[in-house]
Amino acid sequence: MRMTKLLLRLLCDDEGQDIVEYALLTASIGVMGVATWPLIAIGIGNAYGAFDTQTQDLWIVPDPGMGS
Repeated sequence: MRMTKLLLRLLCDDEGQDIVEYALLTASIGVMGVATWPLIAIGIGNAYGAFDTQTQDLWIVPDPGMGS
């Protein structure tokens, strides 16, 4: 009889359910962040590389013979 009451209480009691749901939500957001980080890093690297190339192309090397 005690075991039946215990099983019924465990099946019907929803105390602590919110904590488990928040933990699962947090874990899924973390997994998605880890999975997408390489794509973000590649995008940032490509943007920086293009910016660096454009910046380096703006500089004109001075002619040493034209100095004062």
